[in-house]
Amino acid sequence: MATPGSRSEPSQLAEYSCSYVVSRPVYSELTFQQQRERRLQERRTLRDSLARSCSCSRKRAFGVLKTLLPILDWLPKYRVKEWLLSDVISGVSTGLVATLQGMAYALLAAVPVEYGLYSAFFPILTYFVFGTSRHISVGPFPVVSLMVGSVVLSMAPDDHFLVPSGNGSASNTTTLDTGTRDAARVLIASTLTLLVGIIQLVFGGLQIGFIVRYLADPLVGGFTTAAAFQVLVSQLKIVLNVSTKNYNGILSIIYTLIEIFQNIGDTNIADFIAGLLTIIICMAVKELNDRFKHKIPVPIPIEVIVTVIATAISYGADLEKNYNAGIVKSIPSGFLPPALPSVGLFSDMLAASFSIAVVAYAIAVSVGKVYGTKYDYLIDGNQEFVAFGISNVFSGFFSCFVATTALSRTAVQESTGGKTQVAGIISAMIVMIAIVALGKLLEPLQKSVLAAVVIANLKGMFMQVCDVPCLWRQNKTDAVIWVFTCVMSIILGLDLGLLAGLLFGLLTVVLRVQFPSWNGLGSVPSTDIYKSVTHYKNLEEPEGVKILRFSSPIFYGNVDGFKKCVKSTVGFDAIRVYNKRLKALRRIQKLIKKGQLRATKNGIISDAGLSNNAFEPDEDVEETEELDIPTKEIEIQVDWNSELPVKVNVPKVPIHSLVLDCGAVSFLDVVGVKSLRMIVKEFQRIDVNVYFALLQDDVLEKMEQCGFFDDNIRKDRFFLTVHDAILYLQNQVKSREVQDSLLDTITLIQDCKDPLELMEAEKHEEELDVQDEAMRRLAF
Repeated sequence: MATPGSRSEPSQLAEYSCSYVVSRPVYSELTFQQQRERRLQERRTLRDSLARSCSCSRKRAFGVLKTLLPILDWLPKYRVKEWLLSDVISGVSTGLVATLQGMAYALLAAVPVEYGLYSAFFPILTYFVFGTSRHISVGPFPVVSLMVGSVVLSMAPDDHFLVPSGNGSASNTTTLDTGTRDAARVLIASTLTLLVGIIQLVFGGLQIGFIVRYLADPLVGGFTTAAAFQVLVSQLKIVLNVSTKNYNGILSIIYTLIEIFQNIGDTNIADFIAGLLTIIICMAVKELNDRFKHKIPVPIPIEVIVTVIATAISYGADLEKNYNAGIVKSIPSGFLPPALPSVGLFSDMLAASFSIAVVAYAIAVSVGKVYGTKYDYLIDGNQEFVAFGISNVFSGFFSCFVATTALSRTAVQESTGGKTQVAGIISAMIVMIAIVALGKLLEPLQKSVLAAVVIANLKGMFMQVCDVPCLWRQNKTDAVIWVFTCVMSIILGLDLGLLAGLLFGLLTVVLRVQFPSWNGLGSVPSTDIYKSVTHYKNLEEPEGVKILRFSSPIFYGNVDGFKKCVKSTVGFDAIRVYNKRLKALRRIQKLIKKGQLRATKNGIISDAGLSNNAFEPDEDVEETEELDIPTKEIEIQVDWNSELPVKVNVPKVPIHSLVLDCGAVSFLDVVGVKSLRMIVKEFQRIDVNVYFALLQDDVLEKMEQCGFFDDNIRKDRFFLTVHDAILYLQNQVKSREVQDSLLDTITLIQDCKDPLELMEAEKHEEELDVQDEAMRRLAF
């Protein structure tokens, strides 16, 4: 029982009590355009468009300048008293995290850790000026870093840097020249960064920021999950301190896993324990940060705390000497002078650079739009291409690898109160301090701790797997795209896997357009609402009318499917019906010539006393002589739905009209227009009229341009709504019934005597009756 004052929830949704009644004439497209004048659409020539785009004014020039340099838009509006302190606090917190993540993600990019610090510093300087997002933290990201590392390892594997040992022994021994190898890898990474930046600048200049729309959420989810798995495997060997070959390409991750488990007996216990504790502690504290983010003013920078503690323990216990632990060793202090990347390497990395450019851009824009929506400002997709392009070109000259944004780092910048990219500049200053002053202090740090930090930050990407069951219930096609992209990215590698997922996603779109949904419609009684007769009960289908809704554009790829939908809706094949009728007419004409049948304007009759041998087998071979087939009903009238005087199996046609609901047809191509015209003519030949409803103006205009209309196909067959078409047809049927009734009456009158003679006969009979009555009275 409900407590007093409580409000019980209704068991079901209340029905709407309001209703409406609309009284208007039935509108075809022709009558509507005659009564409602269309606005004249201004058509600009190419010359006018170029003149307008090239015109310049002070206001226009300043607007273009603010578009290219967004800092001119938001910096003058900066609220120093309200925002500066929050940006400083956020910048310091983000800078500490960026320092550690930069070093960790350098391991993924297969370059020394100090280059990760450079990559966390230089891109921020240019994005501050050219970027449109106020909250993202620019720098390395694990997925992009791993893609860069894949290119670096493929072009500079360890095998290329083996040199003979100089101990003078007779045995053929070699050693790895790590100095030369690292220099070559840094050159490749910086060259790749420059090329990625150039590609992003070109995309931004061509205004093709829309390309990211083809990276659907399921595709990105599957790709990033596969990338997280690849990152996990690549860092697992560092946590275990197990040496493996640098595999690259198809099935490289499988080969790496196999070799890790083959050499697992060589695991360094000190590195394993340090890495495992780092993973557990970081994930536990991050979970606390998420659960109590409303109570904790600043997230606990656990990565920084763990790194400081691990460095102190490694230095105090001398883990490298006592336990052969892998440490960072040498970190040069200060910055390197700018260097020109090797442009000659562009041809070897062009294909991979395209995928990296698009993925890096897609990640940054998707994160930026989340915070742009939250704080009510716009992200310019094309300008983001320009901003990251300039950042990567600039960074490429300072030995950096490709920059984008990191989800965890951006979350720290926003949650600690960051308001603008001033926080980003502060974080860059913190990274600069680490580069200049803290290099020597971090040399004892174990690489396993950095790898563990990377693994701990992968939790969010791995949790995307939990979205698959929900995605399967919502849309099975999207779930298949997610799984396919994930599996292909694991098996083929990230670059080929992304391409395979993109092509598969586009294939599903093509298939969904080529085989779209369609429905036969019926009306809700006494309303203008039309719904699928397959999905709803108690719907009324107008007598003699079929209604088809086709939910797709009609173009060369799906015209055959459209024809099948029409055939399924009406229940017969118009071409087969016509051919069968033609065959029956030939036989009827043959019998008429033999005198066994006689054709009148009222139909076909058999002559009395003549045997009718019309029922010939349907499979008989037709005579080859050409027959004049009568096509006018006044010559021969045949009721095709009744029993015919010849044995030809002519399919019954129970309808007189077909209405096509084209509300979901967004465009037509030339093939689609020709196919529609052919369908109309095929149905007209068997006395079925085709009507159109809900066509969009641009589709109707395309049909006009393609010559769809003629004397037999006019605009009065096109209606604004399905209900307009049905009301028109019902009125036509009533008018035809009245005309048929009048014709029947006229025929009956013509078959009787002349009306005047009939009246005179009746008067004569009445006079005789009066005379007889008078004679009887006189007799009495």
